[in-house]
Amino acid sequence: MYKTILIPIDISEQDLTNLVIPHTERMAKLGDPMFHFIAVIPSYTTYSIAYATRLPDPEEMKNATLEKLEEITKAFRIPNTRIQHHIDVGSARDKILNLSEAIEADLIIVGSRRPSISTHLLGSTSSAIVRYAKTSVLVVR
Repeated sequence: MYKTILIPIDISEQDLTNLVIPHTERMAKLGDPMFHFIAVIPSYTTYSIAYATRLPDPEEMKNATLEKLEEITKAFRIPNTRIQHHIDVGSARDKILNLSEAIEADLIIVGSRRPSISTHLLGSTSSAIVRYAKTSVLVVR
């Protein structure tokens, strides 16, 4: 069915991750796809506002994010041989969509909250992925 599935993970939003676990595990049973998990760190300029005195070390942030992503993906009952982890820095929407094209993903699985007025006005990463992805997107609520 699917050969390559991309699952964006917001490491600070465990509730969204919990939503996608059962659907991802179901997809794992339908064939033998590779699962690519991505966590995107906001660009470092975003941190310059919050950390006016000292910016976090980019490599430390990437390593910590990778550790957390690996920990999170252990909750998915998928063999490690079928999992790849990706860490990137920048706009979550852009990095997820770029990776989707680079790995030729057949499907993107994203968790989403019920729309609120703020997401209608400002948009959200999930809605942007649905809007701009060139492949199928499964939105789990």
